[in-house]
Amino acid sequence: MRRYPKIDLADAVVVVTGGGRGIGKATGSAFAAAGATVCLGDLDGPAASEAAVGPRMSGHTVDVTSRSSFAAFVDEVVAAHGRVDVLVNNAGVMPLGGFVEEPDTLSRTTLDVNVWGLIHGMRLVLPGMIERRRGHVVNIASMAGKIPIPGMAVYNASKFAAVGLTAAVRREYADTGVSVSAVLPSAVRTELASGAPLGRGMPTVDPERIAAAVVDSCRTRKAEIPVPGFLAGWDLLDAITPEPIMRTGRRLFGDRRALTSIDHDARAAYVKRVESQVNES
Repeated sequence: MRRYPKIDLADAVVVVTGGGRGIGKATGSAFAAAGATVCLGDLDGPAASEAAVGPRMSGHTVDVTSRSSFAAFVDEVVAAHGRVDVLVNNAGVMPLGGFVEEPDTLSRTTLDVNVWGLIHGMRLVLPGMIERRRGHVVNIASMAGKIPIPGMAVYNASKFAAVGLTAAVRREYADTGVSVSAVLPSAVRTELASGAPLGRGMPTVDPERIAAAVVDSCRTRKAEIPVPGFLAGWDLLDAITPEPIMRTGRRLFGDRRALTSIDHDARAAYVKRVESQVNES
């Protein structure tokens, strides 16, 4: 923490992707409440504009899978406010279902949004942050970047990649004054998880709790921030528990629910929105 210059949120310019709903919307509101100037980007531009409440917030259309679209968004922010102090790479998609049955196009979109979205965002804002020798990037990963779950294989792959990417970039630029953190939520009560049975061994949290962790990361600058915090013990638990015991425990908690217990009617609106993104890409 000592190597990172303090970020004064009352004077900070914050960019949040996936800002039209869920975690992104809650995060934008939390930063604005702290006094920051907040620019929300979302593929659904009208949703981002609707979420941008108050004079210190603005909504923008951005496709994080397109470097040119992301660059135009960042350029617009810099032209209006001079810099980006904090980037929150939050945009993400989460398909559920069998690995073999998942269409290649949907798998590719998952990796494009959840991995390339982070890459594009960091490559666009890091040069300016490094030049100023201050700045902070938060990549919203997931505990699914630590815990493999049947029915979420490609999503798991994208979040494992997000955790590794964040750790490597953080280490690479550790001496520049710029910090990079990963926030790892457990199951979050948002549209992303609609139709999925929550609970039973995996703690569930509201998006506002994730938003609070993101804002607090500007103070702590921690490398990884699981939410809830007690999940920080997962790595040790996984390392010391024999596989047969872990397998039995996971079976008792029903870790195949993403394959067997999805409410497809409740999830239909989210799936339709993701499929429209697949068709556009």
